[in-house]
Amino acid sequence: MAGSIREGEGDLAETHEINVTPFIDVMLVLLIVFMVAAPLATVDVGVDLPAAAAAPKPRQEEPVFLTVKKDLSLAVGTDPVARERLAAALDAVTQGDRNRRILLRADKAIAYGEMMDVMNRLGAAGYTRIALVGLEARGG
Repeated sequence: MAGSIREGEGDLAETHEINVTPFIDVMLVLLIVFMVAAPLATVDVGVDLPAAAAAPKPRQEEPVFLTVKKDLSLAVGTDPVARERLAAALDAVTQGDRNRRILLRADKAIAYGEMMDVMNRLGAAGYTRIALVGLEARGG
């Protein structure tokens, strides 16, 4: 509830309140000025750039997924592969590039020891850049 201090009695009493209407008017004008000026500050300056001599870096191909299924079978991409043939299958997919990142995904029912066995096989084959894939947890 707004209050006021009144001095004196009767019809000629003085009111001591701050009038904020001019302040609000000035703020709205400044807001409009900045809204108009902001896009003008991002105008591009025309520059004739020289050509780069470096060749563009080739983009990495599709990611390589290695899946450990619930029945402990393996799949490279969508193709099933025997554990003994894992290194050869990865070499075929990566064309022998052992620096490619292998995205390892597994069913959540897989035991820790089984995952370590697969990771050891990857390390023995020379693939040390391994990333584990999981689902994002929903907030709760």
